[in-house]
Formats: sequence, C-alpha cells, structure tokens
Amino acid sequence: MAPSTTTDPFPGWDGTLAGARRLQAGLAARVSLEDGFHAPLRTVAGFDVGFEEHGAVTRAAVVMLDARTLQPLESHVARIPTRMPYVPGLLSFRELPALLEALAMLQHPPDLAVIDGHGIAHPRGLGIAAHFGVATGLPSLGVGKSVLVGQHLEPGPERGDRCPLLHQGRQIGWVLRSKPRCRPLIVSPGHRVCLDSAAALVPGWLAGYRLPEPTRLADRLASRRDHRRPARPPGG
Repeated sequence: MAPSTTTDPFPGWDGTLAGARRLQAGLAARVSLEDGFHAPLRTVAGFDVGFEEHGAVTRAAVVMLDARTLQPLESHVARIPTRMPYVPGLLSFRELPALLEALAMLQHPPDLAVIDGHGIAHPRGLGIAAHFGVATGLPSLGVGKSVLVGQHLEPGPERGDRCPLLHQGRQIGWVLRSKPRCRPLIVSPGHRVCLDSAAALVPGWLAGYRLPEPTRLADRLASRRDHRRPARPPGG
C-alpha cells in the first residue's frame, strides 16, 4: 500500500458552506506553482469520480500508468458513502474523501496525479486537483471538460493548439485543443506544477481521444456501472 502522506483534507472545517469557502481560500495560499515532481516522470496516475445508488455512493477510480509508455500498471476503485450534496465550486468537499481512499490503494504514490476537474482554474483558486495536491503533498494538475471561471480566446483547430485562461488579470490555466473538431479542455496546475509544465505535459498524454490517457482510463473505470453513470455537474 502507498505510504500515507495525507493530512486532514478539511482542517478546522465547521461543516458549513461558508466555512468551506473560507477554508478553500486558506488552502489556496498553500498551493505551490513551482515544479516539484521527479523529472523525467516515471509514473502518472489518473483519477476520476462517479456515483452509484442515485448519488448515495461515491465511486473514485485511479489508474497508474508508466509515464513513458502510457501503459497501465494498476487500477483500483474506492466506494464510500457520499457525505455532501453537489454544491457548485465545492466539488472537492464532496469527492476528495473517495479520491484519497483510491490513492491509498496504490502500491506506491505516483510521481504526478492528474485529476478530472480543475486545479487553480477555480473561483477561489482551489479546485479539486489543487485541494488533492495540498492534502497529499503530491504534484497534481487538473484537466477539466468545461470552463468554471475565466475568459479566453478560441484556441487553434489542431491538436496541441492552446491559449491562456485568464481571471482577474492573472493566468490560471490553458485552453487546450486535444483533438480536432472537439471542444477544448481546461488544463490548470493543481500543486507543485507550474503553468508551463502543465501545458507541456498534457499533450504528451494524448492518444487520439479528447481526454488524455490518465483521466480517460480513469473515466472509463469510474463509469463502469451498468455501462452508464449520472452526469457529474462541472463544479471544480
């Protein structure tokens, strides 16, 4: 099992929505936007979350890949009771406990965690990928399917084309065309990954699909219940 590096993911939280937003602001101050991962990467793990039993059970999937070949090395699914309803902007308070359970199932921690969701591209700078990184200490980045906050131009039409995502005069991520004729992805650092590295890493994980391999494989695993799952709102 992976050695636990996880601290209390919700330190001092009083259980209220206002308290959750205050905690996000405090934890966002701990985010590092300097590279802190092993180079070259040896392993990368993709994480995604789905729900079962009409939302009563949270299902978190993790797939560990060889960073060079993108071949899966191990995969796991964690299931826990859902502890919080969906609230826009507070996705990590709903999904992070299950993601941490999935992380603990790995034989070794990954060099980098890629989360289906947002990193700092979030109204308070702490999307689920950033919260995950701060809680675990692991380098992390987020790959979201739609914009949660910020403005951008339209990236070029070819795979790998990108443009900055800006919010309040600051760059918070990239809008990346991962496949021609497909809507772009939102790539943002989570923790211990800089903006330029986030932009450089994700295109190397594309294999002809819209999603990069780490989160594509995790998405398939998280969705494997009666071949379908309820759609998860884009809450960061």
